[in-house]
Amino acid sequence: MNRFLCTLAATLLVAAPALAQSPAKARPNNAAKTAPVFTYDQSEAAMAFATDLAVRRNLDPAWVRQQIGQAQRLPIVVRLMQPAPAGTPKNWAAYRARFIEPVRLRAGQRFWEDNRETLARAELDYGVPASLIVGVIGVETLYGQHTGNYRVIDALSTLAFDFPASHPRAAARTEFFKSELEQFLSLAERTGTDPLTPRGSYAGAMGWPQFMPSSWVKYAIDFDADGKVDLFNSQADVIGSVANYFKAFGWQTGMPTHYPVSFDTSKLDLETLLAPDILPSFSVESFTAKGAVIEGPALQHPGKLALVLLENAGAPPTYVAGTDNFYVVTRYNWSSYYALAVIELGEAVRALLPSR
Repeated sequence: MNRFLCTLAATLLVAAPALAQSPAKARPNNAAKTAPVFTYDQSEAAMAFATDLAVRRNLDPAWVRQQIGQAQRLPIVVRLMQPAPAGTPKNWAAYRARFIEPVRLRAGQRFWEDNRETLARAELDYGVPASLIVGVIGVETLYGQHTGNYRVIDALSTLAFDFPASHPRAAARTEFFKSELEQFLSLAERTGTDPLTPRGSYAGAMGWPQFMPSSWVKYAIDFDADGKVDLFNSQADVIGSVANYFKAFGWQTGMPTHYPVSFDTSKLDLETLLAPDILPSFSVESFTAKGAVIEGPALQHPGKLALVLLENAGAPPTYVAGTDNFYVVTRYNWSSYYALAVIELGEAVRALLPSR
């Protein structure tokens, strides 16, 4: 997500000097008109979807059509959803540096100290380490500072009805966002929320933990027991919901997320080790037989392992031995880079806490 925003910003910065050199273009005459806003009441497909949704969900058809009809197409959302150009190098060191940095660490320390008891309760109830919860919230929104400025209904409608056709998974993603739009409107109707009010990411993710509507419905909980679930304003609900999410995806209490790994080049079968990607597939015995070298507690690991590769552009890659819990972290965002950044941010914040 941030990669696309950075690319867009860089493009605008590069274009700025050229615009400054052309006063005629920089100052369009008063007759020039901005592109009209497109609303989805003009889309037959969107209105047909609204009618069908209302029937399936037993909602007022006029209300559903009105809400979707007021949604606006956001061209920037279409651009941001385009995949990165082929061959764009990945760089774990640069990615990590975006999150393990002083501003985020200080904010994480304050968040942990302000919510120490709630984090401890979540860890006790769900078995998910406080550091992991803190890491996720820090990477997602810098502890609530950046939750997104797009109207959720606009973002979801744009991606449901105008997802870029050039995307390699356009059909599947279109269906996904239609489903998320359905979940969003159903949730709004049940909770009495104005669907035009919530704001989130360009993909429609909401609140401090950036839950998509379906995740809000399935995993968000009322952890402060005030009778409602609020991932925008209740830090307790945010903490409990993140813990509940990981538990629901199979978090195993006490299991490390990963171990250090090196290689015995005399018997290394790197191709086989990397074939399953981040899915744990090797016993300790088969892992080491293929040339992976692990030590200490890793040799007693009871489950499966995966060799996780993180590229560093032109520098040598980073490798870790990922466990089932590492894989669980990637269910929040299907990226090994994201998972390790979350894990390391949480651990770095914990190291800053005063001992008690």
